[in-house]
Amino acid sequence: MFRTIVLAALVGLTGTNALPHLIKGLVGEEFPNLLGNSPLRNALAGLTGILLTALLALWADIPGHPWPAALAIAAGAFTMAVFHGLRGAFRLNAAAGRPNPATPASQDVRND
Repeated sequence: MFRTIVLAALVGLTGTNALPHLIKGLVGEEFPNLLGNSPLRNALAGLTGILLTALLALWADIPGHPWPAALAIAAGAFTMAVFHGLRGAFRLNAAAGRPNPATPASQDVRND
């Protein structure tokens, strides 16, 4: 059951993280990505994240432990939602010394 919980938490993290990258990439907008902020790189990172999420879900044995898996997926998803809600991708890009895409001035995260 420990493996299920760990992998299910990763399912929530990677699945939720893949969404903003995929969506921004598909609509042609830049979004912070350590591999580059371009829409194409984000679309590919989002698709890769969804594929990784599916593989993790297969390995997690979710049907064997449905309630612990559901709670772990929710915890992972909430964690990543808070990360992105607090503009963590922009902060991570800045911490790595990467340029951030242009944003409204009130939401800008600087490389201080």
